[in-house]
Amino acid sequence: MIVTTTDIIQGAEIQSYLGIVTAEVVYGTNALRDFFAGIRDIIGGRTGSYEEVFLKGQRHAL
Repeated sequence: MIVTTTDIIQGAEIQSYLGIVTAEVVYGTNALRDFFAGIRDIIGGRTGSYEEVFLKGQRHAL
């Protein structure tokens, strides 16, 4: 299945339009992850553990 936000796909025939599709995914985190994310906020940098949770949520929503 191809997921797109455009109304055409070059070289493909559109069989049906689904309209606006939405999804929500909610994930909880744990205290240890929150602690290390707080330290990252102070010293700067990316929080890899949260990025993984967000990517997982995005994949599940799609």
